[in-house]
Amino acid sequence: MANISDLMGGEDRRIISTGNSELDKKIADGLPLESLTLIEGENDTGKSVLTQQIIWGAMKQGMSVDLFTTENTSKSFIKQMESMSLDISEYFAWGYLKIFPLNVVGFEWKKEEMVGILSSLVRHIQKSKSQVIVVDSLTLFTEYAETDHILTFFTNCKSLIDSGKTILVTLHTYAFEEDTLVRIRSICDAHLNMKKALVGNKYVMVMEVIKVRGAHKTTGNVVSFEVHPGYGMKVIPMSFAKV
Repeated sequence: MANISDLMGGEDRRIISTGNSELDKKIADGLPLESLTLIEGENDTGKSVLTQQIIWGAMKQGMSVDLFTTENTSKSFIKQMESMSLDISEYFAWGYLKIFPLNVVGFEWKKEEMVGILSSLVRHIQKSKSQVIVVDSLTLFTEYAETDHILTFFTNCKSLIDSGKTILVTLHTYAFEEDTLVRIRSICDAHLNMKKALVGNKYVMVMEVIKVRGAHKTTGNVVSFEVHPGYGMKVIPMSFAKV
């Protein structure tokens, strides 16, 4: 049986598919394995939805995933996936997906703790047997962690991809100084920017591919989509959208 790198045209195209062929086409057929991806945008622009689709694609390819989330509990995450017609309950039951909610009840978010938590995250990723790691989102840490600690976290993540990890991190653009964002973007191998656009009288989510390591002619690729309950992500023609 051919492996995924054979199917995608050789060793240099080892990728994670999103499980959505229309979406993949815009991201050079998928995100490269053993890479660090930044997914940024404002509130409600589809960052979590995109990571959920990528998690689905990774598990469909036989990979295991660790999700660190400040956005969900295990139960609410599984429900959200179900609402997109992505049933992950069996993957979760068999341990292919591990969910680590970071909104600990009663925990006090203080500067002293932030350095420890970010270091603990890196250590966990290092020891984890999962191939794919998702942090959704890093925004909560920014209010309490120094810029140097955030940059160190990304640098440490970048070094972990050499040991076979594929890491995705989401963040809210507003929570970072521009200089910090520039430095974070330069560390990452792939950078996806999420926005909202007006189509007729309703808003849709828009993903712009800023860069993908090893891909050709993807910079500036744009895809717009809606999320339909019971159906999931539906790509719509970008020609109708006004960003």
